[in-house]
Amino acid sequence: MLNVTGISKSYSDQELFSGVSFNVGMSDRIAVIGRNGTGKTTLFEIIAGNIMPDSGSISLRRDTAIGYLRQDVQTSSGRALLEHVSSSSHVVSDLAHKIRLIQEGLAEEKDKETVTGLLKELGELQHLYEAKGGYDSEHEAKIVLSGLGFAESDFGRALSEFSGGWQTRIELARLLFLNPDILLLDEPTNYLDLETQRWFENYLKRYHGAVLVTSHDRAFLNNVASKILSIEDDGVIFYRGNYDSYVLAREKDIKTQQAAARRQELKISRQMRFIERFRAKNTRASQVQSRIKQLEKMERVTVPRSTKKIKFNFPEPPRSGRVVIELKHVDKSYGQHVVYRDLNLALERGDRAAIVGINGAGKTTLLRILAGVLPFESGQRIIGHNVTTAYFAQYYIESLNPRSSIIEELRSAAPDEPEQRLRGLLGAFLFSGDDVTKNISVLSGGEKTRIAIARMLIRPANFLLLDEPTNHLDIPSREILTDALNAYKGTLCFITHDRMLIREIANKIIEVRDGRITVFLGSYDDYLQQSAASYAVTNTEENRSHGRQPHGLSTTVQKRRRKALEARLRNEYYRVISPINQRIAAIEQEVTVITERIKEIEPIMADPAHYEDPQNIVAVNREYAVLRKKVARLTNEWDGLTVEAERLQLEYHRAQEDLAG
Repeated sequence: MLNVTGISKSYSDQELFSGVSFNVGMSDRIAVIGRNGTGKTTLFEIIAGNIMPDSGSISLRRDTAIGYLRQDVQTSSGRALLEHVSSSSHVVSDLAHKIRLIQEGLAEEKDKETVTGLLKELGELQHLYEAKGGYDSEHEAKIVLSGLGFAESDFGRALSEFSGGWQTRIELARLLFLNPDILLLDEPTNYLDLETQRWFENYLKRYHGAVLVTSHDRAFLNNVASKILSIEDDGVIFYRGNYDSYVLAREKDIKTQQAAARRQELKISRQMRFIERFRAKNTRASQVQSRIKQLEKMERVTVPRSTKKIKFNFPEPPRSGRVVIELKHVDKSYGQHVVYRDLNLALERGDRAAIVGINGAGKTTLLRILAGVLPFESGQRIIGHNVTTAYFAQYYIESLNPRSSIIEELRSAAPDEPEQRLRGLLGAFLFSGDDVTKNISVLSGGEKTRIAIARMLIRPANFLLLDEPTNHLDIPSREILTDALNAYKGTLCFITHDRMLIREIANKIIEVRDGRITVFLGSYDDYLQQSAASYAVTNTEENRSHGRQPHGLSTTVQKRRRKALEARLRNEYYRVISPINQRIAAIEQEVTVITERIKEIEPIMADPAHYEDPQNIVAVNREYAVLRKKVARLTNEWDGLTVEAERLQLEYHRAQEDLAG
């Protein structure tokens, strides 16, 4: 569908990429990766036709449609959400407009031949409208919007009422509804919570077009991508496989190149020794010149940089008491909106707790209460013995002094540390050489985040609270953060949408849902399995608070328990879904009968003779109006039920996948 041939792009003296060539097939899932600033967004802008490359070409198959999601989306439109998404197809909107015009014309037209022509044209337009999905447009839009986390109460809200993150979701919903041949998605998961990310991944797996996506979410790339296009310092490299496959293959390539570079260095050393030894001897002059020319022509093997594993011994924080913090019977509201009622939670020394839940559930509110920066109406916050806290908020990087250099900023946190140790820590966070003298004001958001975290860890408190520390971080920086938090010896509580970070760090999951918290012991994968088994089956508090199964169970027992959970899950699903499906079927049957009657009435209304009898006009028109209203009411009910059925089916399949492991 898409051929990219030899494209290059530079800005001022900086070359982003050159000679990039690749093809995109109908069902490709390609992840475009690279450090921040390497040109990923520029590549998408070129493919979308918004920027011209310096050289090379882009060719598309005829009639291929491209949908492009940018990182920053903003609108001030007063249009309703559902209308905006469901009417985003210009073809469907134009057909609907033409159908309305003809229907209005039929109501006024008296000429029989003209009426016949209009009816024929109306039938053709309605058939085309149905083929283009016009009658199902609202239903499809509701499914997409629900999957992306919008509530039914949001459908009628104006676009301008939604915040920036939700604006991005709206644009994503519009693109998915349009169903273009190629989707260009630039950081689509930035504003998606964990639950919505999983829905989105499943949607992309079933998507019928091609997908090109940039993302710093390694779990998302593993679950979606089947090809990797990596923009690196030594060029653009193409791999087949997901992100983990790419990492393994890249490490193998680097080791191969390192070995080749070592062999080449030995060869160069031998040649140089020969040249130095015999340079002054006339009898060997020709041989010396020959070897000099060989060295000049030799193409040097360059070894690309790989992500550095953090190597720094962080100071061990003072030891705290066993219980680090307790919240007892805490109530928290914002005006009339109750966030928590009778909240109870305890964290112990060594806990590395991840707070998860949908956006707006109250995760940041909980973290701020734990950090002691947010007051609450009633209850107690009890800090344990010898506990010191440090809180990294989403706005924390703004507290860095823009006039300080990087090393000065770090020195202000640890004035007694020697220069070498400060530089060692900065090197671990990817700042080396003259980089450490750069002013904070010229750094990117990701660089400031790395400095802020390094500043916290050089003199660590024994209780760290982190709110979205991966924001602005590219994949190498996220790996650095993971290493740093693994090296940290204190107690940790954090919020992040990066599932890989949760998997590698957390030993406890705190789920926030509907103003209540549930604590799951174990890893993120343990949590997924437990929550699928407990929450999807029943919403009772007993099952919601079900803890992790003990380790050491035999395989037979584990299989038996899993089969029992699968049976409970299946039975509960069919218990809930069966009456919904029965009502959907009843509505469809009733609408079919009414539609047949409407079809009988429409030719009567189109017949000029019909308008000669005033009483007949009133009776037929009244029946027609009543039937149309009934169809509209039943259709709305059908829409709501089918959306709910889709949601339940999606939850059921997710739970099945989680149980399967």
